[in-house]
Amino acid sequence: MDEPLLIMEVDQISIAFGGVRALDGVSFNVYERQILALIGPNGAGKTTLLNIVAGTLPAGGGQVRFRGKRLNGRPTHDRVRMGIARTFQQAHIFDQMTVLENVMVGCHLRGQCGLLHTALRLPSLRREEEDVYLDAMRYLNLVGLGTKADQLAGSLPFGQQRLLAMGRALASNPTVLLLDEPAAGLNRLEKNDLADLILRIQQMGITIVLVEHDMELVMRLADWVVVLNHGQRLAQGTPDQVRRDPAVVAAYLGTERD
Repeated sequence: MDEPLLIMEVDQISIAFGGVRALDGVSFNVYERQILALIGPNGAGKTTLLNIVAGTLPAGGGQVRFRGKRLNGRPTHDRVRMGIARTFQQAHIFDQMTVLENVMVGCHLRGQCGLLHTALRLPSLRREEEDVYLDAMRYLNLVGLGTKADQLAGSLPFGQQRLLAMGRALASNPTVLLLDEPAAGLNRLEKNDLADLILRIQQMGITIVLVEHDMELVMRLADWVVVLNHGQRLAQGTPDQVRRDPAVVAAYLGTERD
């Protein structure tokens, strides 16, 4: 069996806010088609790290490399075009746009037609619009919202808004998908559906970095787990290795038994 390819390197990432070090020399590697879970107590620095990888926050020190290319200083839209997409703890949807239009926004992030094509309504623009529509419907069907395409996004229940945000991120055709607490606020049935969806996304060849507090979900999905505590990497390993690590149990998992 071929060795997995290294796709992203998080190398000695640090950042401080008002003298408090939110991240302090965090390093780990992400491999192609892997589901890597990033876990830790509240305030451990998980979302801050995702923000740095996505480009919404500059690192104070260290660097992130994607396919060998240094990402420091690259704006978010460049990273999206390179193949890095993310979701947020809040769904961040466009309430007054339809479900379909929300996903089409993600498709347009990789569009090729510029202002001239739009003004002149050239055939290349019409073809691109058709492709965007078909792609958007494909991603809506993937996340189970195909029948809701014409509804206003703001009318969807909370769980479906989270699925819509995932569909929009997928529509940018990412190589790496960053998911920030996708199971927060979901009931058990919704979490099971979410787990199945994440596994389908992995089977599409997409690498996933998952920030999540639901340990049952993490242990079910993750190939590799990185544990943060007080802004530092406390441990890393397979789910089984991590949940048996005494330092992790003491700092995060408490006295839970297998």
